[in-house]
Amino acid sequence: MLSDNVTPTLVNYDLFTSDPTLAGAVDREGAAWARAHIERFGRILGSEQVIRLGFEANENAPVLRDDAEVEFHPAWHELMRLSIENGVHALPWQDDRPGSHVARAALMFLASQNEAGHACPLSMTYSSIPALRKEPSLAAEWEPRITASVYDPRFAPADGKQGVLIGMSMTEKQGGSDVRANTTRAEPLAGAEYRITGNKWFCSAPMSDAFLILAQAPGGLTCFLLPRWTPDGKRNGFRIERLKPKLGNRSNASAEVEFDGAWAHRIGDEGRGVRAIMEMVQHTRLDCTIGSAALMRQALVQTLHHARHRMAFGKLLIDQPLMRNVLADLSLESQAATLLTMRLARAFDARQSDVTEQAFARFATPIGKYWICKRGPSLVVEAMECLGGNGYVDDCVMPRLYREAPLNSIWEGCGNVICLDILRAMKKDPAIPQVVMHEARLARSADRRFDAYLRALESDLPKADEVGARRIAERLALGLQASLMIRYASAAEADAFCASRLAGDSGRAFGTLAGSVDFGALLEGPAKVVAQA
Repeated sequence: MLSDNVTPTLVNYDLFTSDPTLAGAVDREGAAWARAHIERFGRILGSEQVIRLGFEANENAPVLRDDAEVEFHPAWHELMRLSIENGVHALPWQDDRPGSHVARAALMFLASQNEAGHACPLSMTYSSIPALRKEPSLAAEWEPRITASVYDPRFAPADGKQGVLIGMSMTEKQGGSDVRANTTRAEPLAGAEYRITGNKWFCSAPMSDAFLILAQAPGGLTCFLLPRWTPDGKRNGFRIERLKPKLGNRSNASAEVEFDGAWAHRIGDEGRGVRAIMEMVQHTRLDCTIGSAALMRQALVQTLHHARHRMAFGKLLIDQPLMRNVLADLSLESQAATLLTMRLARAFDARQSDVTEQAFARFATPIGKYWICKRGPSLVVEAMECLGGNGYVDDCVMPRLYREAPLNSIWEGCGNVICLDILRAMKKDPAIPQVVMHEARLARSADRRFDAYLRALESDLPKADEVGARRIAERLALGLQASLMIRYASAAEADAFCASRLAGDSGRAFGTLAGSVDFGALLEGPAKVVAQA
């Protein structure tokens, strides 16, 4: 009797050790000391039981029970517990060793592959600390709760909880990304205390214990910490009006909320709200980049697994020449995304003591966020097509990845907003692109196509304008990725990347690499480790 030729579900594999690009980056970028921790987390996330939790959390979306509480499925709570106990929400603030942001980025990369929705509150909690530290009294009160490795989902005053989550709410219906159009009002009480009145059109993770928000104070747009409970232990004037029915990210609650005279504490000076909250946004943009790179990796892993088991026209898919072209191309894209993501994380570690790394983190993070988040949906849909009709059915993870893929390009600044941020930074300081060019030049003279690309980019940087903002962001991202591929990928991988991404020796879809590419060399690493899973 013939085999049913159905690919078995990929379970019980190690997400970390099966990813040579990520593992190499962890060691190279300064987090080798955390390797045992990351490996352990990768084994947990690859287990059949925890993979099932991701499905259950998405099959049972959160429910609004009243105007204050959101009910989540037990699978969500278990995923949150696992991630918080492993430091995904706060590792760099718990352990300030060099490489802690790199280690945490690797943990976030793994957690996002398993289930991306619960990564949202983890990201905002992690990102809140730099903003809170602008107000030392608030940081002293809240930081010990935020950094605790205990998941405490109770709806209760923060001072009685073992651990807390922090959310963010800036967007209003009339302004969207234009936060200076916000109409939410902040009325001064005494000192740094205010009453907040208004609505927010989008509040991520509304079950959080406190939120960083923007509101119009007498001195202009200002940043505040708004907790769910007032200092005297009463429910704050924070009401959840409804949960958003989102395309993807279904396990995570996002809401429209109302502030009715809600108590809040000012962060920074009045009128400096955007500057204050950008400390948080910079970190969440890094996490958007991590999240998209993680989705790309998981889509690639699922596709390679399928190709190693599925027969068509007398051969396994992975032995079919055209499929090998597609798989090799997807692998290149995923690898370049991972390399750039982890390099950005290293800059977050080094920026405290190195002004060049500080500038690199500030300028290269939106570049990485723009390009990797743009490439994610294209890769995921191509990977889904490799599975055929099976990839379109919710029995497999691919539809969830597909629904999730556009999200990171939209959140924390959609494409135009990000590119205009990049352009403004270039106009404000014409020297700042040189921190990216310096990094790219570390691979100079290794590939003539790369050298020609850098020369053209250097010439065009001073001419950048608003119409061409997306093009210059893309070119900067590709220059960084090519440099990293030349330095850290195999010779065959670097050659194929430069030929296809820089020199145009490919078509406009995945799977159009030149016939001279050594597909076997490009697939040897990722295909081998997935086969061993």
